[in-house]
Amino acid sequence: DLLIDTAQRSVFKNGRATDLTAKEFDLLVMLARNPGRVFSREGLLSVVWGEDYPGDIRTVDVHVRRLREKLETDDANPEYILTKWGVGYYFKPNSSAQAD
Repeated sequence: DLLIDTAQRSVFKNGRATDLTAKEFDLLVMLARNPGRVFSREGLLSVVWGEDYPGDIRTVDVHVRRLREKLETDDANPEYILTKWGVGYYFKPNSSAQAD
């Protein structure tokens, strides 16, 4: 029920287009291409925003929250982007999402 079209930089939830910012899309693709792999905030910030990003590490948390609000049926009980407490975030393996 979640389709990520990397060529068109588009995301569809239950067949309906979902608007994401460029960084939200990049973060989602990074996680979805590595299901089950837990990424630290620092690791995600470095890869998605770049090594020299001067912003706060909580930027990652804000973007994950926004993604959950846009993609999850119940963002309080996510089924795609999960938290590994004290470590970071990961994309649930074997979810019904597809990334090409």
